[in-house]
Amino acid sequence: MMMEKETYTPEETYELGKTLGQQAVQGQIYCLDGDLGVGKTVFTQGFAAGLGIEGPVNSPTFTIVQQYEEGRLPLYHFDVYRIGDISEMDEIGYEDCFYGEGVCLIEWSQLIPEILPDHVIRIRIEKDLDRGFDYRKITVEGV
Repeated sequence: MMMEKETYTPEETYELGKTLGQQAVQGQIYCLDGDLGVGKTVFTQGFAAGLGIEGPVNSPTFTIVQQYEEGRLPLYHFDVYRIGDISEMDEIGYEDCFYGEGVCLIEWSQLIPEILPDHVIRIRIEKDLDRGFDYRKITVEGV
């Protein structure tokens, strides 16, 4: 299944993330892709809120993965933008997250296709400045 949603404010992007977080179930892997500055962190903050995570959620750009345990399901938030080699994913124990008790959300997932399971939910966020500075087209596939 595929869904396309247009948002016109960061708050709308956050709310879409929150809705998907509320619907998330154990074992799902969300691949979140889009250019720098497109709103992946805002979306992720909403997703975390949908899981009941109340603390601050920031992109784990330098740590690769951040774990949040306080929601109804654990959230494993990856940012693989700075990954130099796929072996770094082994070093951080990605399999425990991918096949664990929680939900994974992976920013820049297109950089690690060889380790992604066959069944993931793909989310693509795109800007179109002709439609406004805060306009986003968000495509969700595989829900």
